[in-house]
Amino acid sequence: MQTPTTSGRFRWRIVALLFLATTINYVDRQVLSFTMTDELFRKEMLDMTPDSVLTKEATDRFKIFYGDVDAAFKFAYAIGFLLVGWLIDRIGTKRGFSLGIFVWSIAAVMTTFVGNMTSLRWARVFLGLGEAANFPSSVKTVAEWFPRRERSFANGLFNAGTNVGIILTALLVPHLILQFGWRSSFLVTGLLGFGLLIFWWFMYHKPERSPQLSADELAYIRSDKEKMAPVNVSWGQLLGYKQTWAFAIGKFMADPIWWFYMSWLPDFFNSNDALDQKLDLKTFGVPFLIIYVVSDAGSIFFGWLSTQLMGRGWSANRARKTTMLICALCVVPIFFAAQTSSLTIAIALISLATAAHQGWAANMYTFASDLFPRNVVASVTGIGGMFGAVGGILLSLLAGRIITAFGYLPMFMIASCAYLLALVIIHLVLPKLEPVTTEELEKSGNWSLASDQ
Repeated sequence: MQTPTTSGRFRWRIVALLFLATTINYVDRQVLSFTMTDELFRKEMLDMTPDSVLTKEATDRFKIFYGDVDAAFKFAYAIGFLLVGWLIDRIGTKRGFSLGIFVWSIAAVMTTFVGNMTSLRWARVFLGLGEAANFPSSVKTVAEWFPRRERSFANGLFNAGTNVGIILTALLVPHLILQFGWRSSFLVTGLLGFGLLIFWWFMYHKPERSPQLSADELAYIRSDKEKMAPVNVSWGQLLGYKQTWAFAIGKFMADPIWWFYMSWLPDFFNSNDALDQKLDLKTFGVPFLIIYVVSDAGSIFFGWLSTQLMGRGWSANRARKTTMLICALCVVPIFFAAQTSSLTIAIALISLATAAHQGWAANMYTFASDLFPRNVVASVTGIGGMFGAVGGILLSLLAGRIITAFGYLPMFMIASCAYLLALVIIHLVLPKLEPVTTEELEKSGNWSLASDQ
């Protein structure tokens, strides 16, 4: 059998392409969380004049509206996950992801022209529909381009783009807002997606059709000898497998916490009176750089750790769940971030928790490719993403109201225990990570020719 050192490394360029796509995806979705701290933006969204006084009551009303807008984004994201996952498994990763990039880039640019919370809500709905394409496409691409033992590391690498996207947003968007106004932040970042679309269309091919992939590396990629056949299996049929439910539960419990960080951390640092130092558009950059560089390290390290444990002879079940347990334990102390007066301690605790989440996510994404054949991975990822978005919707609808009434402590307490509870339920549902075979899908599915590029 070929080894990674003799088989070639072109597949890692594909991970770099997915990393770039994930980075831009997160830049476009993250812009709003920083823009919402701008006073002029809040006034315009509340139909107030620029010289009006932004009272505490108005600020609280804005936060509740913002939570509702965030929930609308996640509702569209949930629907998009189901539709896009199904679509990608049928028209192919290249065309399906291209469509998603086009939709989210149009929506991102159109946000430049919103004038109130209603129009902002609709812009975020279309953004959610398009952005849902990123993870089903990326996870399916990793399943197509990597043997099973390398997938958690590859997933960890492309998933690190989420943190780089947030870092770039924290460094770029405040500068744009301060220099050119809040509308420029949506316009400039939205245009990035169109460059990505061109790059993806001309760079991506399936391994068998890639002119730059050697025969040795293709043989290494296919070394699992996974039996494949084009299959059309409905969502209802996939939900009949406990493997789907294990993946969906992990997403439902953990994804809302990550989205809470993305949506509310700028406001936490900007409005938390308990902190000895508050952050604003001029000072967000370095703290967010620290938080999400550490998060990147967590994504890569915990993806690598699972791969290393399997390389030492651990089963996928033991390696994945042990790594996820470590991640879950690292999140527990975060509740203290809402109680400390030290900005430094708050940043450290949040950095640890976000790094652990990214490690959890990198291993969760391997569930879809570990437990199902490659040609239904996007559909399974879409179902899991939909459950994650539903959890995000519920938390978003509550977040603004909880924060205005009780502060941030209840939200951080939810975060501290969510992962441990999720892991317990996953283990009860699926004590062993036993994959669904192609033969099982053949019995439950309707077989037809699937197209891919």
